Amino acid sequence: MYSRQESEYFRAKQKASRRICQGWVKPADLPSNAEIRDEIQAMARLYEGDRRNENLRDMRLEALRLMRILRRFRPRLIGSVLTGHVRQGSDIDVHLFSNSVDTVALVLDEEGFVYDVQRKLVRKHGEERVFTHIHIRDRFPFELTVYAADLAHYVFKSSVTGKAMERASVAELEQFLQREYPNLDLDEQLRAASEQLDRFQVYEALLLPLENVKQSPKYHPEGDALYHSLQVFDLARDELPYDEEFLLAALLHDIGKAIDAENHTAAALEALEDLITERSAWLIEHHMTAQRLLDGQLGARARRRLQENESYEELVLLARCDRLGRQPGVQAPELEEALDYIRELAINFG
Repeated sequence: MYSRQESEYFRAKQKASRRICQGWVKPADLPSNAEIRDEIQAMARLYEGDRRNENLRDMRLEALRLMRILRRFRPRLIGSVLTGHVRQGSDIDVHLFSNSVDTVALVLDEEGFVYDVQRKLVRKHGEERVFTHIHIRDRFPFELTVYAADLAHYVFKSSVTGKAMERASVAELEQFLQREYPNLDLDEQLRAASEQLDRFQVYEALLLPLENVKQSPKYHPEGDALYHSLQVFDLARDELPYDEEFLLAALLHDIGKAIDAENHTAAALEALEDLITERSAWLIEHHMTAQRLLDGQLGARARRRLQENESYEELVLLARCDRLGRQPGVQAPELEEALDYIRELAINFG
């Protein structure tokens, strides 16, 4: 469950009992959900250290910021962010109460959030119910569950404790944060958070114009620059699937073509300033030089300078992916899929 191979306590218990006991186990002999949760937290404290506490504080602030925006829907923070049982990849769970999901979506659209609406059919005790979830892709992922307006005062039960679920309204969360972080200037922190750009939205805005950048058929028979970039990303993901910096360089290396086609590398680096790491920037800066390296046209001195960098091997790999990502008609991921993949890496691995 810590690595998210399983998300439901019941299924995780079933799988563990089959592996360890090689058969049926009495339910009374299995650990409770609360015991499992506590062990997961022990692993989180061990592997994540102080960063876990920093993330918890920031997630609580982000929860309050969104809840204030959605105040009219009587939001209630629930789950691990409220109780403190977060780990890498945890999302922020909020209940909303409205008879119109479209009205909630309209507010999110006005605020510029990127989200998906999911309707999930659940069968329990012979009954079928449809739950509506809104998944927001932001600095931290949100899962908003929308219930009917008349359920705002309904007492939901926790799947962990079996008791009434802990939850907090906007006012209750504000009071909670003031108690937990007495030295924190709440309004100032929220103001700073609201001004902070979601870098993935910026990446998307820089990548989308590449669809209209038509390239030379001689060197790029595949067509537009966005299709090429997605091919390069896909090839890079096959090689180094967990290297966020490398994958970002692969996806973003040509964004400058929609800004200044004559000097697209410099344009890309200027547009991405403060939005990527030094390593990603170095890979993008030298991706054209690496093409000359593959062709044997780079002088010995210039090659030695590249080799002095610890990411030299990845630069050569990027150049190969860049060269191979020029195939007409091959299947490539959608832009949203590529960005979501890298965002998940950022969330899970920091």
